[in-house]
Amino acid sequence: MKIAVIGTGYVGLVTGACFSEVGHNVICVDCDEQKIELLQGGGIPIYEPGLEDLVARNVASGRLSFTASTAEGVEKSDVIFIAVPTPPLDDGSVDLSFIEFVAREIATCMTSYKVIVDKSTVPVKTGEKVAETIKRYCKADCEFDVVSNPEFLREGFAVDDLMNPDRVVIGGTSDRANEAMQKIYQPFDAPIVFTDINSAELIKHAANSFLAMKISYINAVAAICEASGANVEEVANGIGMDDRIGRRFLNASLGFGGSCFPKDLSAFIRISDDLGYDFGLLKEVQKINASQMDRFVKKITDTLWVLKGKTIGVLGLAFKQNTDDVRMSPAIDLCNRLIKEGAFLRVYDPKAMDKAKMVLPEGDVLFVDDMDEVSIGCDALVVATEWPEFKQLDLVKSKEVMTVPIIFDGRNLLDPALVEKLGFTYKSIGR
Repeated sequence: MKIAVIGTGYVGLVTGACFSEVGHNVICVDCDEQKIELLQGGGIPIYEPGLEDLVARNVASGRLSFTASTAEGVEKSDVIFIAVPTPPLDDGSVDLSFIEFVAREIATCMTSYKVIVDKSTVPVKTGEKVAETIKRYCKADCEFDVVSNPEFLREGFAVDDLMNPDRVVIGGTSDRANEAMQKIYQPFDAPIVFTDINSAELIKHAANSFLAMKISYINAVAAICEASGANVEEVANGIGMDDRIGRRFLNASLGFGGSCFPKDLSAFIRISDDLGYDFGLLKEVQKINASQMDRFVKKITDTLWVLKGKTIGVLGLAFKQNTDDVRMSPAIDLCNRLIKEGAFLRVYDPKAMDKAKMVLPEGDVLFVDDMDEVSIGCDALVVATEWPEFKQLDLVKSKEVMTVPIIFDGRNLLDPALVEKLGFTYKSIGR
């Protein structure tokens, strides 16, 4: 199939690369000419495991190309995927201006039948608006179909998630469009759920909100564990063995962040409000997530008493492992809170240092190139992101170079017995 993907962020670039990997001819479009020049020159604007090799291999094969021209993308494709940002607005709703702009651009370029696919996460009824916009601005007398095909990609695991999906959701309006989408996804050997557009759009928000709820649930349980002397990991293992529940997303932590869960949760609440339903359950999920960071910061301040003039080491800046994305990162939020209290920070992240430098205040933070150097002169060390390599931290060396041997583990990454045996004061989440 001849495919265009408009937008080369985490979703668009991964989607385009994976589609080309299974044999489709893909042209990726982005209005950012610098990003396109980088991609055409063999560079990658984001870190995602396996993506760089995937892009290079398919560019070399001729199945993957890049352009800044929407007209070129539309002309060279039969199916057009829209994968542009849908950032949150202050009221919790979604900014759909990028979607609307791309829909207008596609409309002005169309000269023959196209399938236009919403890949971005959008509120229910967006597909109808996209169809109206294309019909309004299309100069040629040509047919088209709009399809909703929500993504379920986890940053850090996006390539594997797309190549080996749990399911593919297709909200179509015609047999013609559904057949085209089936051809695209046939090589992936995954169950395909055909439904209407509105249902497909709701599936994504409902899924992410449920996962966010699961995280907030275990974080609430973690508070009970701390108060009772129980171990949240043992509790999570016990309830996770129930196949109706499952163990995934039952890891107590600083709370969820990133560009998806907070945004999609707020959007689903706003969608529900607009439709006349007060989704109080999800509002409570938000409250629990916010309070989780409050509780963790209080744990630090209660232990250190006064943060002003203290030096704190922070391991991790990305919102999760295996990504360089710092958007709505709990680790960045934590850093800003510690700085506000007067602390000076020594920080390290395997992949997110450059992006973190753009959002953390200069003068209050020292970016350290070696994780074993972060602890030097620190009054405390904080694990803020669950990078596996942090388990290999040289704790003996850290204790020697720290002013005070205290560790706050916001991801329950380290072994409490081992850390305490080495002479650290160790505080984690729910255990």
